[in-house]
Amino acid sequence: MPANDTIYAISVWVLPLVIAITFHEAAHGFVAHHFGDNTAWKRGRVTFNPLKHIDPFGTVLLPAVLLLSHSPFLFGYAKPVPVNFRALRHPRMDMVWVALAGPATNIALALVAAAAFHLLPYAPVNSARWIADNLKNALVINVVLAVFNMLPIPPLDGGRVAVGLLPNLLAAPLSRLEPYGMLILIGFLILLPMVGAQLGLNLDVISAILRTATGYIIRLLLLVTGNA
Repeated sequence: MPANDTIYAISVWVLPLVIAITFHEAAHGFVAHHFGDNTAWKRGRVTFNPLKHIDPFGTVLLPAVLLLSHSPFLFGYAKPVPVNFRALRHPRMDMVWVALAGPATNIALALVAAAAFHLLPYAPVNSARWIADNLKNALVINVVLAVFNMLPIPPLDGGRVAVGLLPNLLAAPLSRLEPYGMLILIGFLILLPMVGAQLGLNLDVISAILRTATGYIIRLLLLVTGNA
């Protein structure tokens, strides 16, 4: 890839990714503060300033490497916002709202990006393509981030929502999976499909669910904003 194309690709992918991840984490902090936990507030994390949330490796380097290596997926993360769920006024239910704040913010950002497509005719000609590509990538990244985080596996947001809403009989064993959550995800997303490929089977179930759900939500947002 020529140098100019590389710089362009980074500029239209990393910027939307940084914004999506930053707003996702900041939303957790804002809602946790609203419900009584000042942990993130005291550490200066209840802010939309990306410098407070960016992880040099997870937010910048990892997505750039995946992009430049033509990876079929783009992934990144920010510094997790610290939340002391026991400090919340109603720990179990408030935990649900704190967890939902991140994905909900991403859907709101995706909706704004989709609506902004209507403003492209007014953009300067020499920057219209760059703006359009940023908006398209912002739409995709935010929806993917929201859907992925709503998988019902702790420590993802969907796992914490499930723990907060399920009866104790189911919530307790699910919450005990949190230390192993990332290993479980790696197993489902990487190892299981690899084993399936060796056996001649398609075991890439989670990715298929994510692609289907992401596609439906993107089409719905385009429809709602008059772009379909």
